[in-house]
Amino acid sequence: MGRLVAVANQKGGVGKTTTAVNLSAALASLGNRVLLIDTDPQGNATSGVGVGPLADEPTTYEVLIGNADAGDAIRSTETPGLDILPADPRLAGAEVELVPIEHREGVLARSLTQQLDRYDFLFIDCPPSLGLLTLNALTAAHSVLVPIQCEYYALEGLGRLLETIERIREALNPRLALEGILLTMYDSRLNLSVQVAEEARQFFGDRVYRTMIPRNVRLGEAPSFGKPVTAYDPYCIGAASYIGLAKEILGHD
Repeated sequence: MGRLVAVANQKGGVGKTTTAVNLSAALASLGNRVLLIDTDPQGNATSGVGVGPLADEPTTYEVLIGNADAGDAIRSTETPGLDILPADPRLAGAEVELVPIEHREGVLARSLTQQLDRYDFLFIDCPPSLGLLTLNALTAAHSVLVPIQCEYYALEGLGRLLETIERIREALNPRLALEGILLTMYDSRLNLSVQVAEEARQFFGDRVYRTMIPRNVRLGEAPSFGKPVTAYDPYCIGAASYIGLAKEILGHD
């Protein structure tokens, strides 16, 4: 059975989609079968792997409202081993349309059941909120990967997310675990980056990945070309960092 990981943080601008896209691609480049599931109406993970426009093809929206099976909506990408369940702005309507559905928080989990044996890893890119879409992702997931940026207020709101994870574990998904905390936008030249990293490790211990994602121009450029950074510039420090994170997750230190 595949490992289903939600990449979540209710704060925006922390490198969440960047991590979902590039970690997925890095694991695929190491020989794993990976499915990236876009549950953000902005669809940045979808465009970030070169998929779109979607026209009348099924997306996460149709899957969540019951108009399509996940298997019918999954599309291949140019990265060997990496598939995507895409999203577009229509997904914003699902927040409202799910409200009257019984057991609405478990719709995504039920729709992904038949996909778990097809992939080694499945990553859900969550929207920057703790709404019904993120609730569905956390109910479906086996674990949560939380990116936090090495900047002021980095840890603000993290406690609320961890409380939400605990409530979901108690009420909806007892297997939900903390996969790990990833430090992003790290700059060793800045005292603030170093301080945030130290505080995170002091508070969360070995739940913080040893690999840190640095600030890197190529990481920022890659999405505009519709490519993961491992394809856009495989030799840059951003690509090397996500390959390192993938190996850490695989235990290939």
